[in-house]
Amino acid sequence: MNNFIIIFFFLFLGLLLQNVKRFPTHIYKSINKIVIYLCLPAITLYHIPKIKWSSELLFPIGAGWISFLLAFVFFHFLGRRLGWSNKLIGCLVLTAGLSNSSFLGYPIIEALFGKKGLETAVLVDQPGTFVVVSTLGVFVAAFYSKGSPDAVSIFKKIILFPPFITFVVSCLMNVLDYDLDVNIQSLLLKLGSLVTPLALFSVGLQLTFDRNSRHWKFLRLGLFFRLIVTPLIIFILYVFIFNQRSEAIKITIIEIAMAPMITGAILASTYGLKPKLSSMMIGFGIPISFVTLAVWYFVVSFI
Repeated sequence: MNNFIIIFFFLFLGLLLQNVKRFPTHIYKSINKIVIYLCLPAITLYHIPKIKWSSELLFPIGAGWISFLLAFVFFHFLGRRLGWSNKLIGCLVLTAGLSNSSFLGYPIIEALFGKKGLETAVLVDQPGTFVVVSTLGVFVAAFYSKGSPDAVSIFKKIILFPPFITFVVSCLMNVLDYDLDVNIQSLLLKLGSLVTPLALFSVGLQLTFDRNSRHWKFLRLGLFFRLIVTPLIIFILYVFIFNQRSEAIKITIIEIAMAPMITGAILASTYGLKPKLSSMMIGFGIPISFVTLAVWYFVVSFI
């Protein structure tokens, strides 16, 4: 319950401070950098070294990658066909292609499946959606933020992206069965816990409710794809095609059905990919997802 209170508190705090004349609302750009360059690497360094790898983990891990690729294919080709701008396409790929599998995902999964369910939730999140946003997400952000970025430029942005660097380091630590000192881990955990309040505060500072906005139809399409289409495809693929019906699969489907990933929206905003739309995807996606998640939990209960 505390997590849900934090979600709405910081989101509304950002909305409230938009109306305070002397408050520097442009500070969201600095907040975004703190989230991306400090908090996210801390999360990676804490979790990845602790993962125990096996072939059974492929389904939870693969779900995030499949979801993002589906969004990329769908919005890229639909956008090209309808003449959308690169920034609009990039924004929808980043926000509709990634689920909020950590801050929203962890407490919801724990509430529905108990602490044991968190083991699967971490797999969907860390080597899944989190690594996707650190690699393919950066590629999409760089690709669509400019007219024709060269491959070398995009490659540099990926390998120099702090969360990606720490992911590589964390994987090496995992292979070598090495973990950091307990005191350092405690510090990393505290830094990582700042991701959601800072990110939601940033989203609140950018979120607008303009009835005449051109973004409403794209918001509806993006949320429909994120909350309905993507989990439906994963459900059909895993349950009916791969014949998987374990509790881990149920948890994976619920994780993929979460609202848009805050980090994806922050990345889109940082690269100038329709910041207002990316904020709307988070601001409206979170409360709407509580309804759609109830439906998906009902569906997976019959597996």
